[in-house]
Amino acid sequence: MSVKVLVPTPLQKFTNDQATLECSANSIAELIDSLDQSCPGIKARLCDEQGEVRRFLNLYVNSEDIRFLEGKATPLKDGDEVSIVPAVAGG
Repeated sequence: MSVKVLVPTPLQKFTNDQATLECSANSIAELIDSLDQSCPGIKARLCDEQGEVRRFLNLYVNSEDIRFLEGKATPLKDGDEVSIVPAVAGG
């Protein structure tokens, strides 16, 4: 099963400057672990000390925010696209 992951520019230093990755995972939690195996250090940027997705990051599965789905337990299927989007603030 293959899931496409869109990586924002600030995190591409962990992915050898790749903006898109292919991973195998059945849930967002598995995807984060899979990413950390292939891109060491990225999990610390995605998750806080309790293992929860950081507040300033939004994860989308096929344009749906995981906060409105099942969070880290959100299931993934073959062909899904996961976008990692840093929150933007300004004033």
